[in-house]
Amino acid sequence: MTESPAPISAATDGFLFRLLRRLAAVRPEEVAAVGWSWLYIFAVLSSYYIMRPIRDQMGVAGGVNNLQWLFMGTLGAMLLLNSPFGFLVKMLPRTRFISITYRFFAGVILLFAMVLHWADQAQTVWVGRIFFIWISVFNLFVVSIFWALIVDIFNSEDGKRLFGFIAAGATIGAIVGSGLTASLARYVPTSFLLIGSVMLLEVAVFSVGRLSRQSVKLRTRPAVEAAETPIGGNALAGFTHPFQSAYLFNVSLFLLLFAITSTFLYFQQAGIVSRSFHDRGAQTAFFASVDLAVNVLTLFVQLFLTGRIVRAAGVGPTLAFLPALTIVGFGALAVVPTLASLVAFQVLRRSGDYAVARPTREVLYTVVAREDRYKAKSFIDTVVYRGGDQVGAWSFTFLTWLGFGTIGIAIAAGVLSVAWLANALWLGRRQDAMATKAKTPSEATAIV
Repeated sequence: MTESPAPISAATDGFLFRLLRRLAAVRPEEVAAVGWSWLYIFAVLSSYYIMRPIRDQMGVAGGVNNLQWLFMGTLGAMLLLNSPFGFLVKMLPRTRFISITYRFFAGVILLFAMVLHWADQAQTVWVGRIFFIWISVFNLFVVSIFWALIVDIFNSEDGKRLFGFIAAGATIGAIVGSGLTASLARYVPTSFLLIGSVMLLEVAVFSVGRLSRQSVKLRTRPAVEAAETPIGGNALAGFTHPFQSAYLFNVSLFLLLFAITSTFLYFQQAGIVSRSFHDRGAQTAFFASVDLAVNVLTLFVQLFLTGRIVRAAGVGPTLAFLPALTIVGFGALAVVPTLASLVAFQVLRRSGDYAVARPTREVLYTVVAREDRYKAKSFIDTVVYRGGDQVGAWSFTFLTWLGFGTIGIAIAAGVLSVAWLANALWLGRRQDAMATKAKTPSEATAIV
């Protein structure tokens, strides 16, 4: 922000503010917005992480060979949902279309809770496959919408200071959600856990309204953008703009390569876990325990390191960290394909994504047009991401059919990661140039 910081009020002149200022250089006028951002993403991620281990267990129960079909179903659902979402963005203020979207997902989750409560064992397998698809869609949509609102409120320089710290709210939510499921999965019916997830989504909806009101006070965007008015534009802009802009195309490529390598690792995880554990409860508890370890490490990095890393290294080198780690991780897994190697790679890679790559990736959207922050971002975060899942799933199957083992697949993932690293460095340079150029509102909203 370009304005001088407001005087520190009695509400912020205390231990909490001094702590926030030390951790993330939070300014007095930003305290309330950061607080509501934390509650918002805490509720969303705790809701998801209650359901994530349930989803993963159902994916394994449905058979490892069916995973590529589940990913295809997820991609199809993403394509279907993006059009009505684009229409909502065009017609309604952001608080309205975000609330409608979240409550729609909550209603479907309640339906799953009822069906799973009454389903027998054979029916549960089929319901579980549909549930796997839906929760995979839910995860990307609700988190993408959160970050779309955040990049609509804060600018590029604010993002470098605050996005890692704000993401820590997500990690705390993930720790709470995965911890609850790890503790209760053996004793509490799945339907009860899903009802808890729905209640948390309503907390997120409440936070959306409060956070949106704070954006006017921050004045990080022109008044016309901060106002609660419909964004307008073309309902299909999310589908077309990523192919019209070199910058958005490369953002898409970054996420595509991330998703492909993630899917390679997910398939290897499914195979190792299915061989290592035979009890459903043990599988669910294992997935939840890995989630817990990931999020504890992530939280430490987000609170103490992410903002400092981004400001010191810049966007490009920070984005390049994850592909570099992926090259090393697949190499290690090729040499020692054990459960311990898998856990180490998953924990480090996912922590690197959540703590470093994800907050930095969101900074990329602070320099694009407001319409693209919601429409193109939603398309990239959902359809492109799940498209990468699909490419990764069928590529993994094809490589296996050709006789590629763990080493061959690791080499293929390493080659992709080299291209991914180069893409990350290009994006960093371009983002820096666009942020420097965007000194006026008209320049900031140009599609490049």
